[in-house]
Amino acid sequence: MILKVKRASICGTDLHIYRWDEWISQSMGIPRIIGHEVAGEIVELGKNVKGYKRGDIVSVETHFVCHTCAACRKGFFKVCYNMKILGIDLDGAFAEYVKVPAFNLWKNEIDLPEEVLSIKEPFGNAVDTVLTEDVSGKSVLITGAGPLGMMAILLAKHSGAYPVFVSEVKDYRINKAKELGADYVINPLKEDLYEIIMEKTKGEGVDALLEMSGNEKALEEGLKCTAPNGRVSLLGLFEGKVNVDLNNLIILKNLRVYGITGREMFSTWYKIDKLLESGLELKKVITHSFKMEEINKAMELMEKGECGKISLIPF
Repeated sequence: MILKVKRASICGTDLHIYRWDEWISQSMGIPRIIGHEVAGEIVELGKNVKGYKRGDIVSVETHFVCHTCAACRKGFFKVCYNMKILGIDLDGAFAEYVKVPAFNLWKNEIDLPEEVLSIKEPFGNAVDTVLTEDVSGKSVLITGAGPLGMMAILLAKHSGAYPVFVSEVKDYRINKAKELGADYVINPLKEDLYEIIMEKTKGEGVDALLEMSGNEKALEEGLKCTAPNGRVSLLGLFEGKVNVDLNNLIILKNLRVYGITGREMFSTWYKIDKLLESGLELKKVITHSFKMEEINKAMELMEKGECGKISLIPF
């Protein structure tokens, strides 16, 4: 399928590629057109494709799977042994057109702006992180209020979590977290995160830790703040090996730890549509729009942490 790109958005992975960080430079071939968060219009269909037509506006599940490995045959598509990722292994969406398998399309039947449709894919990551277990009536700590952390705040509040604590060090994101409805936003460089959470939870700690930052210190502090028998969902990617006191912070506290990668294919996409139909205002996390040729300006904001989601308007 060939899509005309209507909107694309910038992922943290795109920033890693832009900076050419060591871990991405060792795993990614060049030259490569990057970008994988996209809403597009179908302009060409494969001859055997059914259920779509030219002019359909679609979002894209960006994990391209083999369908034949053991993980795929067991239904665990998002951890396919032979995974190819749009914009990393294959040319991506920071372009006028992009080529995508029909299997990976998600037809949009909800009347939403194209910039929102382009971030359904990363929102799926936040959905799986927050809703790994029920959060209704549960206390939650979100470490990191970057774009995915912002999505997690919206979703946790929409799903009935209380109180929602956020740990963040950048002023822009602290203010944005408050705007999005977090109950307590704490800068751990200026305040004692553990002390505040223990005071507000009457010494119990939080029921769930949602780690979005990829920062080792944030993870350690978050685990300290998590109540015994609590739940931990890890979405943030760390720059290297992480040293954590497994005995005292996880094992002896009987914590349940989940690693989150991608989205469930495609049960999470159904959840996304229901959440958006129910009134969750995902557009609130989109703070800037740039023309594609202004990507350097967009990446500078990403680098400084002075933005939420950035939407790109194609050439």
